[in-house]
Amino acid sequence: MSLRTALSRTSVALATALLAVTLPPVPVHAAPTPPPGAGSSGQSGGNAGETGAARWAVQPSSAKGPTGRNYFIYDLAPGSTMTDHVGITNLGDRPLTFDVYGTDAYTSTDGAFALLPADQRATDVGSWISVDRRAWTVPPGKRVDIPFRLAVPANATPGDHTGGVIGAIARVRTTADGQRVLVDQRLAARVYLRVTGPVRPAVTVESVDVSYDNPVNPFGGGDLVVRYRLRNDGNVRVGGSGTVTVEGPFGGEQARTSPTDLPELLPGATFTVTERITGVPPLLRLTAEVDIAATTTDTALPPVVRTAGVWAPPWLLLALLAVAAGWAGLRWWRRRPTAAGPPTAPAPGGTLAGGRPADRIRIDGSTTAPPTAEPSTTEPSTAEPGTTAPGSTAPSGEAAGSAPHAHPRPGAGPTDAS
Repeated sequence: MSLRTALSRTSVALATALLAVTLPPVPVHAAPTPPPGAGSSGQSGGNAGETGAARWAVQPSSAKGPTGRNYFIYDLAPGSTMTDHVGITNLGDRPLTFDVYGTDAYTSTDGAFALLPADQRATDVGSWISVDRRAWTVPPGKRVDIPFRLAVPANATPGDHTGGVIGAIARVRTTADGQRVLVDQRLAARVYLRVTGPVRPAVTVESVDVSYDNPVNPFGGGDLVVRYRLRNDGNVRVGGSGTVTVEGPFGGEQARTSPTDLPELLPGATFTVTERITGVPPLLRLTAEVDIAATTTDTALPPVVRTAGVWAPPWLLLALLAVAAGWAGLRWWRRRPTAAGPPTAPAPGGTLAGGRPADRIRIDGSTTAPPTAEPSTTEPSTAEPGTTAPGSTAPSGEAAGSAPHAHPRPGAGPTDAS
């Protein structure tokens, strides 16, 4: 490939890169991390668990049976006390004994609703729930509506307090290597309590991390991964959606993800979202803008926006530019004007190279230009050879009787005698 062809292709590549910045972006499909499901230990009422032949369900109920509620939802003032019922149904064919108690909830790292382990003591709403006794035996195919009491402390903080009422079965299992272990399997009905007082919803984007997989071919585009961490800094649970927008160095939008549903974040919870966007061109500098549209159970919150950037140099184009600049510099160096050299020595015969007569040098060091022959304006002499015309003298330094002669012009040929 000739150098002219390489430069032409380089120019086309640079023009295409500039157009990519200014033209409207082509829709880019993002591959967001799927929102985590709610399935985990601590599911809401109406769920059935199975351990071998044991099957059961836990749900909100009343003294007369289920009321159709999915969760226990309360709005109480500090110092309030109330009584409610949880229904546990034995779906198996033999009696089962359940451990019934209250505990606290939290948002797991994958965004799921979760309850504290059995060996971890509750400190919030779970500690405010009390049952007359912990162990309850339910006959096969029957349901027992178990009363419990919820007492809100007088110094309870305003806002949401979340937990669950658990119905658990502890059973001995044998592992593959023959060891016997105690397995605690639990189902729960969720408890959402809001203590009256000032409500302060708040969501912050704690950090945004952007990475870019720079492609060898700058026109193929690379993968941009945006990872941001959310925190619920308020006193109520929040949800909502998040969107990521990618912009070039001059503000041109390159990609935008579809809104990603956020899990329910309990007060104080954190959650990390990862978005992978494909086909993003390397435009030297890319900026990712995270826009969170958070909501509570009551209202929508103001948008939360945070940005972060990453360098995305088009290495191939930069290499071509460097080669082109080096080639241009080499051409300039070869064609630059050179400094004047030393004077050329006179050629033999009293002339310089090129035929120019050399200056004469006198004894005192001065120079004179070589004489040039001028056309004679005197009358032709009629004197005899060896004599001088009347009133004329012989030139100094020449013998009497010699004819005067003129120095011919440089390059002049012999003249014909008349």
